[in-house]
Amino acid sequence: MSGIIKIAIVGPESTGKSTMSAYLANHYHTVWVPEYAREYCDALTEPPTWQDEINMFHGQIALENSLIPQANKILICDTTFITVKIWSDQMFGKAPQVVIDELSQHHYDYYLLLNIDLPWEDDPLRDFPNMREHFMQVWHKELQALNAPYIVISGIGDERYQSAVKAIDNFLKDHTI
Repeated sequence: MSGIIKIAIVGPESTGKSTMSAYLANHYHTVWVPEYAREYCDALTEPPTWQDEINMFHGQIALENSLIPQANKILICDTTFITVKIWSDQMFGKAPQVVIDELSQHHYDYYLLLNIDLPWEDDPLRDFPNMREHFMQVWHKELQALNAPYIVISGIGDERYQSAVKAIDNFLKDHTI
């Protein structure tokens, strides 16, 4: 796995993470890891349980690991399992211990935290349209707790994409690939 730089695209709901991930993977001629929880939750007939959160954690890591060999120097990750921690904290008051234990062990080289400046788009898998500011603060707190290198990406349309490319290009200048 060495030699691959992992870029995580994170943020609250409806900030364009999947669209940004696809764009960046195309721009850098590499692959991107979709959000495992989206497909998992789409198949559920009831709200996610504690075990579902653990399953999504394991599924996200397995999906990421399966795509690393296809990456061209950079792997773009549409969210990370930190989302499982954030959702578990919100829904259950705590996160599964396996997730907490893995947080400091599972490394991402750089995070793009997508700002909440995009309009909310309804989606059956989105739950908190009125809590975007809260979750933006939670993301800052979680990334800071990990001492993770990150930058906030703002803007609409092409401006947002170009800000992300510029941030990654600046990061790559200091990191050999």
